[in-house]
Amino acid sequence: MKIIDLTPFENALKTLDEIIIRYDRESYDNAIRDAVIQRFEYTYSLAVKMMMRYLQQELPDLPDTLTFNEIIRKANQMGLLLNNLEKWTDYRHKRNLTSHTYEESIANTVVSVVKDFQKDAEFLLNELKKRV
Repeated sequence: MKIIDLTPFENALKTLDEIIIRYDRESYDNAIRDAVIQRFEYTYSLAVKMMMRYLQQELPDLPDTLTFNEIIRKANQMGLLLNNLEKWTDYRHKRNLTSHTYEESIANTVVSVVKDFQKDAEFLLNELKKRV
């Protein structure tokens, strides 16, 4: 059985944690807000990849073509997630908003979910660490 390397996910989450602390102090600074968004983007991507890797390891007959909803449902059933499909769909929606256009209102909307995502990502990381 191949061990899942959680280091990239853990490192991404650390950088997200660091920038959230700065944003809490300097929320007026758009450059810091933009850094929060960027770090959310790559931490979110890694979170979903780590879920999929874990599912593939634990359920070897699982098809490689799972939809996002199937990945989240399976991960939730296995106790990896703090929140359900609805919350993770919201994170996905916010992540997708950031890649299409840049507008002030969209940036603020995305930043509004980052702290919730941070908690969910930390829960996921801790569950994965217990299991791999």
